[in-house]
Amino acid sequence: MLTTTISDFRKDIKKYLNVVTTNFETLIINRGKDAGVVIMSLDEYNSLCATHHELSSKINEQRLDDAIRKLVDKQGFEKELL
Repeated sequence: MLTTTISDFRKDIKKYLNVVTTNFETLIINRGKDAGVVIMSLDEYNSLCATHHELSSKINEQRLDDAIRKLVDKQGFEKELL
């Protein structure tokens, strides 16, 4: 993750954008107290959106709950055998 000021970003915008897209870096531009902007590559953004979609899906939530329940039940059963 890189950080810079708006002034430095303006001076070297091409360099910063090349680093973000080539190295899959995330760039944070500070804009004052508790304010800023995040720049990331389109590939990184699309990946985050896909992950968010998968995690927010009710079907996947149910699958995760079922998998956790099976794991807990299996571990409980194995402890009883030992």
